[in-house]
Amino acid sequence: MSLFGDGLDAAVQKAFTRPAPKSAGAQMRYLVKQLKGTKAVAQMLRVSQRTVERYVKDQIKKPRPDLAARLEREVKARWQPQIRAKARQQAATTGGIVIDTRARLGYTAPIGSTDQDRIRHLTVALPPRYAARLFEAQEAGASDQHLREIAAEGLKEVYFQDNGRRAGQLEEVRFTDIEHLEFDL
Repeated sequence: MSLFGDGLDAAVQKAFTRPAPKSAGAQMRYLVKQLKGTKAVAQMLRVSQRTVERYVKDQIKKPRPDLAARLEREVKARWQPQIRAKARQQAATTGGIVIDTRARLGYTAPIGSTDQDRIRHLTVALPPRYAARLFEAQEAGASDQHLREIAAEGLKEVYFQDNGRRAGQLEEVRFTDIEHLEFDL
């Protein structure tokens, strides 16, 4: 997936009330229940239907590393959908989202100002409207670049312009060379 998409998913997963299944057999049984059959799970994971059946019966316990990663990703993508939706809704309406990043940030401003890009470590609470825009764009399948632009717009308003109290003529914020990115609800 992407840096921003994975970060948003990880933030939502922190709201889970129960841990997702850990063993390969439990994960496979959960997917079979969700997709209503072993054939659909086999096609999704790109393995044979018989392999899925053997995991369900605990005849195979340890999957290959690539299959284990796909299995875990698919289970977490489907785990507790109501809790996930509730966390996104709360962030989009009342709570907002916190972005913690270490990246190169710069801005475009009028001549005579110091607008050179530099590495900054920021932890900024973005208002709910930016959380809503990030989640909506992610659900619509937006690219990592589009999600980055939304986050940069939020950083421009909250961090650089201090919600309209300074730097009113700031045109654009550049958000590049991301070393660390984490979201929290």
